[in-house]
Amino acid sequence: MTDLKTTFAGLSLRNPIIISSSGLTNSVGKNKKLAEDGAGAIVLKSLFEEQIMLEAEQLKDPAFYPEGSDYLAEYIREHKLSEYLTLIKESKKVCPIPIIASINCYSDSEWVDFAKQIEEAGANAIEINILALQSDVQYTYGSFEQRHIDILRHIKKTVSIPVIMKLGDNLTNPVALIDQLYANGAAAVVLFNRFYQPDINIEKMEHISGEVFSTVADLATPLRWIGIASAAVDKIDYAASGGVANAEAVVKAILAGASAVEICSAIYQNTNAFISEANRFLSAWMERKGFNSIAQFKGKLNIKDIQGINTFERTQFLKYFGKKE
Repeated sequence: MTDLKTTFAGLSLRNPIIISSSGLTNSVGKNKKLAEDGAGAIVLKSLFEEQIMLEAEQLKDPAFYPEGSDYLAEYIREHKLSEYLTLIKESKKVCPIPIIASINCYSDSEWVDFAKQIEEAGANAIEINILALQSDVQYTYGSFEQRHIDILRHIKKTVSIPVIMKLGDNLTNPVALIDQLYANGAAAVVLFNRFYQPDINIEKMEHISGEVFSTVADLATPLRWIGIASAAVDKIDYAASGGVANAEAVVKAILAGASAVEICSAIYQNTNAFISEANRFLSAWMERKGFNSIAQFKGKLNIKDIQGINTFERTQFLKYFGKKE
């Protein structure tokens, strides 16, 4: 009999399928259905610091006296936060699985106090998302990585629930950052967040959105870095995100060293049915390979695998193309 239970960020999950922060998780009704359909945990739709601050700023009408304008800005901020806390509380009432709050932020000024309110509302953990492109000509090397550490430190001083860091793949050395995040109290990391994909319509000569959904081809990047990082920094938990487009990808992520996977595109494209499909496939694969628990094969193919060839750190295609005529 196979057991799909896993531990991620100190949380006990009935299976490794986590629904990632998205429009799929923005209402109590949707979250209840995801839990009923077999999800292991749910990350609520992110609360965006930048969006809240922008909306608040737009309310600052110069025609108003300063105090009134500031009052309106504060009102919109508090209203957004209140709505989010309600989503946490109500989702906890109807979901027997971990509910993880998500904050998308670029500074630590606004979120220290609110992190405590998230904890008090009943969230089982907080996922911090600091996704941003670093394109400033005057950029100071290492400052973006340091921002992750600073925000984590401030939030860890405020809450006792696990803090998960969701990283972008625009890092020179994710392993070094993960090591520092662990040293500063992070319970887990998610590799990786997905950037908006830009494209260009050459007939209209205008900017358009590129592919919205991730594909199985996107899995290579999280596989590579989980395979490397889980061997080097093995006291922190990992989740794969991006490219978990089929059931096989779940097995691959765990073999590389992940404790869980975060999925979004696969649900949008295949409905909630993907959850049970992935769990059935995982269970059948484990039974076929003689594994009773996820712990028995987690990280079996990370770079510590002495039987294997270290493909995770390979950067060239020489071996592949050398065989081509």
